[in-house]
Amino acid sequence: MAKKSTAKATSPSDSNSDLRAPAEQMYAEEIEALIQEDKHDKPPGWKMSARAVHTYICGGKAGKLTITPKYIGHNRLVEIAIATLVTDRALLLIGEPGTAKSWLSEHLAAAINGDSTKVVQGTAGTTEEQVRYTWNYAMLIAHGPSREALIKSPIFRAMESGTLARFEEITRCASEVQDAMISLLSEKRLSVPELAVEVPAQKGFSIIATANTRDRGVNDMSAALKRRFNIIVLPTPSSIETEIEIVGKRVQELASNLALKSELPAADAIEHVVTIFRELRSGQTLDGKNKLKSPSGVLSTAEAISVLANSMALAASFGTGTVSAEDVAAGLQGAVVKDEEKDRIAWQEYLSNVLKKRGTTWRPLYNACSEHNA
Repeated sequence: MAKKSTAKATSPSDSNSDLRAPAEQMYAEEIEALIQEDKHDKPPGWKMSARAVHTYICGGKAGKLTITPKYIGHNRLVEIAIATLVTDRALLLIGEPGTAKSWLSEHLAAAINGDSTKVVQGTAGTTEEQVRYTWNYAMLIAHGPSREALIKSPIFRAMESGTLARFEEITRCASEVQDAMISLLSEKRLSVPELAVEVPAQKGFSIIATANTRDRGVNDMSAALKRRFNIIVLPTPSSIETEIEIVGKRVQELASNLALKSELPAADAIEHVVTIFRELRSGQTLDGKNKLKSPSGVLSTAEAISVLANSMALAASFGTGTVSAEDVAAGLQGAVVKDEEKDRIAWQEYLSNVLKKRGTTWRPLYNACSEHNA
């Protein structure tokens, strides 16, 4: 018998129609409570102490208010990340896709500065100007170089204000863009030769960068740049119980934010999705008795969350409002089969050799997945 969740997604605040608010807005009450209750010393430029930041990230209490955990995993890694930002070292979070690198960097910036929006998104098209500064060219042509014509990058603004800037997917940038970071992180000064000025970074300035291990080899970081960072590798969830907890929590938050008019997925639906993801990701069943072909996709925790959120949208829009095996199977097919030829075969073998033999609890999901993969 399937275990059913009776909880329903609640609606977000009517006053905020943003599709996704930054962390400091979503958790403003918790941040304010932590600041009010904080009795420890605050590092220069920080809104709360290192201990309060840790409570915000890992959960706890602030007076009578319960602080929800934002990162479920290794507390020691969070402590190391926070301690790094207390110093003048930059922080680099590395890991597989879906290991909460961006999520953690956003919440660290939200707790420390109350502002997680100074972001440079690394891509193949990111230029050095996006890291340093550029110009309003109409003003530049009309009046020449001036402070009014200067357009500051997020990192420039963070240096001036003594706050944190985030650099997402830094290894997707070309090497010359990465090299521009070396002098910024070493000298803590940004030169504007057109105005004959140098802007010194204020106390509290630092950078949190993220890098995806799947992108290794695209634009490898130089040893010189790596030396400017303290590097933390974020692992995939160590146990299935931890991953189920993460997925369940994030699905509930997503459903609330998106106002999905469906019941939350049943506990066994979450367990089934996480089990499938972990087994295909590791290339073996959880008991280690059977080897499996892994699909070409990552099958990250973030994708498991997306599968279940999509199943809720299907159930709400075209079903009864209760997430069915068919709703989950529709999302699983797209998550697993990224390469039409190879992944379809691997998925079919998994369905026939593993799911089919798991008894009545798994039978509805097996039937629905087989139908989709036919």
